[in-house]
Amino acid sequence: MRVGIVGFGTMGTTHAASYQRIADCELVAIADIRPERRALAEEQHDVRSYATLRDMLSAEALDVIDVCVPTFLHREHVEIAAEAGKHVFCEKPLARSRAEGQAMVDACRKAGVILGVGHVVRFFPEYQRAKAVIESGQMGNVGTVYTYRGGGGFPTAWQDWYARYEWSGGLTLDLIIHDFDFLRWTLGEVERVFAKSTWGRENNRMEHVLVSLRFANGVIGNVEGTWLDLGTFGTKFEFACDEGLLTHDSHWSSALKSYQLQSAAHTGKPGVAVPESPMAIDPYTLELKHFIECAREGKEPMINGEEALRAVEIAVAAQESIKTGKPVRLERG
Repeated sequence: MRVGIVGFGTMGTTHAASYQRIADCELVAIADIRPERRALAEEQHDVRSYATLRDMLSAEALDVIDVCVPTFLHREHVEIAAEAGKHVFCEKPLARSRAEGQAMVDACRKAGVILGVGHVVRFFPEYQRAKAVIESGQMGNVGTVYTYRGGGGFPTAWQDWYARYEWSGGLTLDLIIHDFDFLRWTLGEVERVFAKSTWGRENNRMEHVLVSLRFANGVIGNVEGTWLDLGTFGTKFEFACDEGLLTHDSHWSSALKSYQLQSAAHTGKPGVAVPESPMAIDPYTLELKHFIECAREGKEPMINGEEALRAVEIAVAAQESIKTGKPVRLERG
C-alpha cells in the first residue's frame, strides 16, 4: 500500500514515522504548503514532497491519502482524495460540523473508498482494558464515569489555528472528543448533553470545559478538559460501579488500577501534546496498521466515518449547550 500524507505538522510527523514501521506499506510522498516542512519531510523520511494534495495526486501512484491538515480543511481534502479513488485516513475530529462530516462520509461511500478516522484512544491499552472489564460485568453495572484530558500548555500550529474557534471548534471538539468517542464505544449512545466552559471569555488559550452526558442506559458521564493545567499532558478515567471503582491516571507508573469490593470476585517540541505509551508498538502505529489492513482487504475499520460522526455530534451538542446554557438532546435518526 502506497501512502501519501497531506499536512506535515505534529500528527503528520507522527503518522509518517508510524507508516515506516508497517510491513507491506510504503510512505511515498507528503504534501504541505510550507516549504520548510516539505524539506524536513524529505530529509527525515526520504520521500518526495509537493505543495498541495492535487499536485501529489497528479504525480504519484497512491493507494491511501492520510489527511493531517487542520480540522476546517478536512472536508476539502477528504473529498479530493475520494474523488481520485484513494482510501482515506483522516485525523480526528472528522469535521468542524455534523453536516461537513456527513458530506465526507457520503463522498467516500459514493467513491467506494474506505474512510478511517484517528480516534487513537481506542488503541491505548488502558482504554481497551477498561472497556473489556466493563463489558465483562465483573465490576457490576456502571453508575457514573468521569474522564479528564489536558495540560501541557496550549497547542501551537500553523497560523495559530487552534486558537481560532471557527477553525478548530475549541477544546470541546478538538481534545475531549477523544473521551466522547471512548465513552460511547464503551457505554453506548448518549441521549442528553449539558456543558459549561470558559470559552468566549478573555484569554481563550486557557479554556476549561466540563460536560455532563446522560447515556441511554442511564449512566451519567462527566468529561473534563483543560488547557489550564500547565504541567505535563495527562488523562484520567474513573468508572464507579456496583462492585467497586475502575480507575486510570496517566501520571501513575501503572496504567490501570482496579479497586474492587472484597465481595466481588506517545524537530523539537511538538505543537500539540501527543500522549505516549510504553507499548512495543505504539497506539498510533497500531491504528494505522489496522486501517491499512482494512483498506487492503476492503473492510470497514473500527473507527469509520459513521463512528467518528457520532463523536462529532456529541461535541457539537456540548458546544450548543455551552452557548445556550441549556441541555441538548441528541436525536437518533
